[in-house]
Amino acid sequence: MKDFYKIIKFIFPYKFYAGLNIIFNILSTIFSLFSFALVIPFLGILFKSQPLVDTNIPLDLMDTASIEHNFNFWISNIILSKGEVNALVTIGVIVVVATFFKTLTMYMANHFMVPIRNGVVKDIRNLLFEKVIILPISYFSEDKKGNIIARMTNDVQEIEWGIMSSLEMIFRDPIKIVFYLGTMIIISWKMTLFVFILLPLVGLIIGWVGRSLRKTSIAGQTQMGNLMAQIDEMLSGLRIVKAFNAERHISGRFRETNDKYTGLMNKINRKRFLASPMSEFMATIAVVIIMWYGGTMVLGGDASLSSQALIGYLIIFSQIIAPAKTLSSSWYNIKKAMASVDRVNDILNAKNNITEKQGAKNIKDFENSIEYQNINFSYTEEIPVLKDINLKINKGQTIALVGQSGSGKSTMVDLIPRFYDLDIGEIKIDGINIKDYKLNELRELMGYVNQSPILFNDTIYNNIAFGKENINKEAVIEAAKVANAHDFIMETENGYETNIGDSGGKLSGGQRQRLSIARAVLKNPPILILDEATSALDTESEKLVQEALENLMKNRTSIVIAHRLSTIKKADCIYVMHEGKIVESGKHDDLLAKRGIYHKLHNLQNG
Repeated sequence: MKDFYKIIKFIFPYKFYAGLNIIFNILSTIFSLFSFALVIPFLGILFKSQPLVDTNIPLDLMDTASIEHNFNFWISNIILSKGEVNALVTIGVIVVVATFFKTLTMYMANHFMVPIRNGVVKDIRNLLFEKVIILPISYFSEDKKGNIIARMTNDVQEIEWGIMSSLEMIFRDPIKIVFYLGTMIIISWKMTLFVFILLPLVGLIIGWVGRSLRKTSIAGQTQMGNLMAQIDEMLSGLRIVKAFNAERHISGRFRETNDKYTGLMNKINRKRFLASPMSEFMATIAVVIIMWYGGTMVLGGDASLSSQALIGYLIIFSQIIAPAKTLSSSWYNIKKAMASVDRVNDILNAKNNITEKQGAKNIKDFENSIEYQNINFSYTEEIPVLKDINLKINKGQTIALVGQSGSGKSTMVDLIPRFYDLDIGEIKIDGINIKDYKLNELRELMGYVNQSPILFNDTIYNNIAFGKENINKEAVIEAAKVANAHDFIMETENGYETNIGDSGGKLSGGQRQRLSIARAVLKNPPILILDEATSALDTESEKLVQEALENLMKNRTSIVIAHRLSTIKKADCIYVMHEGKIVESGKHDDLLAKRGIYHKLHNLQNG
């Protein structure tokens, strides 16, 4: 029941459609039963195996004998008044009309199921996307990107096909089974007792296979996540794969993972295909038992069961077989898809440890300083990344962080917008711990330009205006001019409306970086973070980008992570980092004069 609630909770917003679906399923079942209820006594009276009823009695809806007597009287009256042949035609017309309404109400039930099925899948996709956006960056360093993509695509699709496609059966078939069983009890409670004896046995077998199927499905979906991760890695690193002639190695690794996935899917499908034959086999056993038991009752002269009632009972029971088979198949599909529900819920229930305090303070502007006080930080408990960091950046200053790769420079700046939260120590802006501010307002103070500009498969205009609503075009153009980007933009096919492809693939590295700078200019933040913004560019592009950065840094507080020391000579203060600690600080010339680590880095770059 707990597992089923995981899906039912998504259906609550569509309870109106669900209610209509149930109503029309009930009507469809009633029209179906009416056809059988009409034909069974009619054939008995018509072929004289049951006497005509020529008197009626007061109708009592709580008395089955009264209902049956009056029903038989109505049928007898049709035969007597119209003759046997005409009565046969009349009953046939009534059955056709009942069947028409049965199929009509069946269609209406399906009609109201469509918005439930598609709406639930839409809601799950939206919830997943919204959850992924607010999760901390640390979550994505712990899980493979391809695995997350697999959960948002393959697992959602599995929920759609495994559960939502079975939803109509779940709403419809139990209703049919209950109504059919109720009619069977009215006809003969003794024979129906055999059905109830068999049901627990069938349920145990189906439950055992279902549990096994779910376990295998979890392994299958995990393996699909590994496949997606390998595809993502291959596409992202295609240049390296080709440069190292590693196509055969990468293909072999993918083939091995794909073989494992295929083997698991073979197991899953074989178990799922057990549903229909197993249900049919168990139903056949039930029919044989009922035929034997009912036959002995009729042959033994049991007054509670006539021969036509036995035939009718068997016909109605045969109508249970189809919904029972589809319901058991649906149960297997649901069990398989529950593995995907679990994987989706892993994301939906993931804890977001970057939270905003209740009653958090507003921060609309940056007034005085940024302070790092006794900062210690690690991504994992074993390896400290930052150790005993104390640093103060006054408003309007440009400070630079330099050091070897892995010394903690990027981590330092990632802590200010709370991409990660501290283990020990505090970061304060204007004397207040950044955890006490509203998160969105804190991040609104900052502009970010990094080594690999993040651009989207959209127009140049929309990439510059990213995150800004109702911005006028003049502001976008002015930002592009400040970033030295306007001239090359106007040379593209459609100017600002030119699509730049995936990750800006239609542009050069310098052009992509200048668009990223234009985006930061448009945001106009008081605090600017530049993370090796020119390290991946050629000399000509670097000059244009450096000019754009200098334009951007005017009248702002800037934190610059630099690989090329020539770009930070004008910094108010340079902090040299080594193994997570600040080991030197000062202006460019002062640090050279100390002949320490900075001097060594400078000599390495300048021969």
